[in-house]
Amino acid sequence: MRLANICCLLLCLTPFLAAAEKADIPGSKDHPLISRYPGLIITEYTAKEFDEFLLPMGKFTPPDGPFVKSQRVEGKVTRITYEYPEDRSTLEIFRNYESALKKGGFVTLFTCDSEDTCGYGGVRLTADRLERWWSQPRQLTAKLARPAGDVYVSFHIFGSGHFVQLDVVETKPMEGGLVAVDAAALGNDISQNGHTPVYGILFDTGKADVKTESEPALAEIAKLLQQNPKLQLYVVGHTDAAGNLKSNMDLSQRRAEATVKMLTAKYSIAPARLQAWGDGPTSPVATNKTEDGRAKNRRVELVEQ
Repeated sequence: MRLANICCLLLCLTPFLAAAEKADIPGSKDHPLISRYPGLIITEYTAKEFDEFLLPMGKFTPPDGPFVKSQRVEGKVTRITYEYPEDRSTLEIFRNYESALKKGGFVTLFTCDSEDTCGYGGVRLTADRLERWWSQPRQLTAKLARPAGDVYVSFHIFGSGHFVQLDVVETKPMEGGLVAVDAAALGNDISQNGHTPVYGILFDTGKADVKTESEPALAEIAKLLQQNPKLQLYVVGHTDAAGNLKSNMDLSQRRAEATVKMLTAKYSIAPARLQAWGDGPTSPVATNKTEDGRAKNRRVELVEQ
């Protein structure tokens, strides 16, 4: 009788023990813009105030991928990985999120619902690489336009493993004014080292249009060239290692050319004194495995000819 009572007690406790084991990880929470589907448990959680993220905009194509088409965005990146109950289908959960995002004003940029349309691979999507199985997938990439900064959502549900991955990117400018550029410092670097990095020339993610915030740095480069009429420079574009090598090489070349164009057109520097070159991610000054390292690698360098 005593043994039977103990067994009965254990059976009664089992649901509560299971619930305790399935609690959200400490310090995690839902994103304030997107509530969770009932029954989901947070198994992973990160929030970075400023980072970059590669949005899926097309089929995943290993091993040369990651995607046929993608868009790199920057801002506050929140990643939440949920485990969902086994008695719920991927379709049911996906449709609920799809509907909620639509009602919230999000516009769908890309969606897929099978290995044929989403692609297939043995790793998981992150800001610049893949880590978990991209298998039996459903993916939704969406955008919410708002005055405070656009919001991008990447929602992916895995058929294997019962996981939902939600990435939310709230675009915002990186805190500026942290690095001053002046002609004297640039000249000293070049005379001592033969080159100098410039972090004040800014571009939107994935684009080669020089932003207006770059004018102070461009003005100092022009001043350096005006003070040293015999100085000739290679203007070299650099990227981090995120994404496709070929596209990064092309992007860095176009950014270098855009910088040269600004210096010649707006500041009347003779075109013969400047030569644009793109090195992409091939000459890093820091590791590409961290946010800070990637930020240091995205730069324009002036190299003495």
